Amino acid sequence: MPRVVLPEDQIHPAVRERVASHHHAVVEEVRAALLAHPVVVVGMGINPFPKKARAALSAAGVDHHYLSYGSYFSRWRERTALKMWSGWPTFPMVFVRGQLVGGATDLARLIDTGELRHMLG
Repeated sequence: MPRVVLPEDQIHPAVRERVASHHHAVVEEVRAALLAHPVVVVGMGINPFPKKARAALSAAGVDHHYLSYGSYFSRWRERTALKMWSGWPTFPMVFVRGQLVGGATDLARLIDTGELRHMLG
């Protein structure tokens, strides 16, 4: 099933720039990290699942780059922009070689099956 995104022609011209630039800097920061690092975890404070993902990677001996955006009480607008950009509804967002692989549970499955090592070559 293809991912549904509102087509640009269904966004009024007067607000297209606003939609396109919504927290553009934070999205670009993540995109730059994806180009620079094989494994990137995007998370937030207080939430235990980014910690679980990072611990699983460390236990598997996989280096990773971590980006944290606030907590439940701060930077929620930036996290919303990341959710809109990626389509992933929760944190962490785990990327392997630029590909979104899901969250902590999805990552654990990739580690357990050996697929993560295969993806990293």
